[in-house]
Amino acid sequence: MQDEHETGTLPHVPFTEEASATATAAEPRPAWRGWIHLGAFPFAIAMGIVLITLADSTAAKVGSAVFMATSLAMFGVSATYHRFPWGPKVKAVLKRIDHTNILLLIAGTYTPVAICALPHTLMVVVLWVMWSGAALGIAFRLLWINAPRWLYVPIYLVLGCAALGLLPQFFAASVPMTVLILSGGVAYIIGALVYGFKRPNPVPTQFGFHEVFHALTVVAFGAQWVGVLIVALDPVR
Repeated sequence: MQDEHETGTLPHVPFTEEASATATAAEPRPAWRGWIHLGAFPFAIAMGIVLITLADSTAAKVGSAVFMATSLAMFGVSATYHRFPWGPKVKAVLKRIDHTNILLLIAGTYTPVAICALPHTLMVVVLWVMWSGAALGIAFRLLWINAPRWLYVPIYLVLGCAALGLLPQFFAASVPMTVLILSGGVAYIIGALVYGFKRPNPVPTQFGFHEVFHALTVVAFGAQWVGVLIVALDPVR
């Protein structure tokens, strides 16, 4: 989802600053770059339609729609950003949107789970924490798009793990749903570590560490989609 090179300097002009897209020298682009998320995009559309259609209440349908919208934003923007050779200004804009979509997807995944599985008070708390955390993370990434990886990757991990304290409630709602959501989370975490450490990097000119990262995000999305479907079929509200 992100490009491979970031420096630790603050951009002088927010959002469309040309330097943020040209801060480092270009390296050979793996042949698979962008294709994984491009291929996932139409499947995410179909899966989203199925999920919304089968969701068993209005609230579950709304939560499922949020999940669908954020997943489509992630796959669509990532494919657009990584697949084509954009000019510096367009690349800078797409890079910011691409990075912020990760945070939106984290909050978007928690949304149907909280709506369908938690009592009202806990649902409200989880949604406030997730979306407030996503908003703060988005502000950080927009203002400092070239922040070093060691600084911004943990933001994604912390937000993604923020509701682990409610695992007993999630398990009480549905064991299969919780196992699938956790499995997807583990795949996302492994992908984040691959991205952060740039390892493994199997075939740099064809299928590098970034492609491993993208493949793991697709696996994670698939697992969590099934988890959301399970709880949306039998929601608490």
